[in-house]
Amino acid sequence: MSATQTQMRQEVLEIPQAAARLLDTQGDAVRAAADALRARNPGFLVSVARGSSDHVATYLKYASELLSGTPIASVGPSIASVYHRKLNLAGSACLSVSQSGQSPDIVEMARMARAGGALSIALTNDPASPLAQVSDHTLYLEAGPELSVAATKTFVNSAVVGIWLLAECAQDAALLAAIHGLPDHLEKAVRQDWSQVIDALGSRNSLFCLGRGPASAISNEAALKFKETCQLHAESYSSAEVLHGPVSIVDAGFPVLALCAADEAELALAGVADQIADKGAAVFATTDQVKKATALPTVRSGHGLTDPIALIASFYAMVEQVATSRGINPDAPRHLKKVTETV
Repeated sequence: MSATQTQMRQEVLEIPQAAARLLDTQGDAVRAAADALRARNPGFLVSVARGSSDHVATYLKYASELLSGTPIASVGPSIASVYHRKLNLAGSACLSVSQSGQSPDIVEMARMARAGGALSIALTNDPASPLAQVSDHTLYLEAGPELSVAATKTFVNSAVVGIWLLAECAQDAALLAAIHGLPDHLEKAVRQDWSQVIDALGSRNSLFCLGRGPASAISNEAALKFKETCQLHAESYSSAEVLHGPVSIVDAGFPVLALCAADEAELALAGVADQIADKGAAVFATTDQVKKATALPTVRSGHGLTDPIALIASFYAMVEQVATSRGINPDAPRHLKKVTETV
């Protein structure tokens, strides 16, 4: 690593290797959890997570509903940790996502879900963590140490192992093939040139991120990373919602990043991106279906459900450059620490 390379940059470049390591080592654990999930055949699942991990849970919610028609509902950890209530989760399954597996509220909610009758599955980078200890199955992220405060490779590997679990459960051969092809696509994704977005941001301090379907989770994560690493006020909206009021603050040159996967929502999202560009905004989209917005170079993964993972890898590489161009150290955002433990 050069003297000027941030820890975040190094970890972004490690994403392809981290994903490959996960895919090489966690097959037995993923298949065992998928067998248990298939045997349970839950009418619904719940997710327990906060921050970037909750964006992974949103991604998995869309994936589950699209793959099998099984809804996933996000439950507030404070129900168990602060309010000390119990949920009736008999016959369901619970996905708990936490890079550290340490936060008391996440652990307590996972414990309560299991006690309430749910099959409990943890996604964590620490297989010895308290979260792993209260779960029926633990899917180890294999991301390696992540020292930068901003989660990057742990986010990607959480998404990879989560979608892998759902694909194994559904026994979807096409999706499984796309998942196992991800390391090569991620190697290309982290090297995409999105410098046009950096130039358009200039000295502006506010922007929109847009998504739809599974890519809406990536939009949420992008907005969070703009805030925590660049101190920018970024808001994430579904392309189905942004024209219902938020668009009113758009003025000439207002930056907008539209994150599109190659799925059924692509044309609709591209259409909204063009409408906002027509109002004078500087709109960038990860699709060649736009006519007025600027199309960004984009790596496609061969499946609409894995495209969002490649998108976030390209975004991470770009947002690190935004931070450093503004003289901000993305490894140590102000007011933040690596592990946030909430009750």
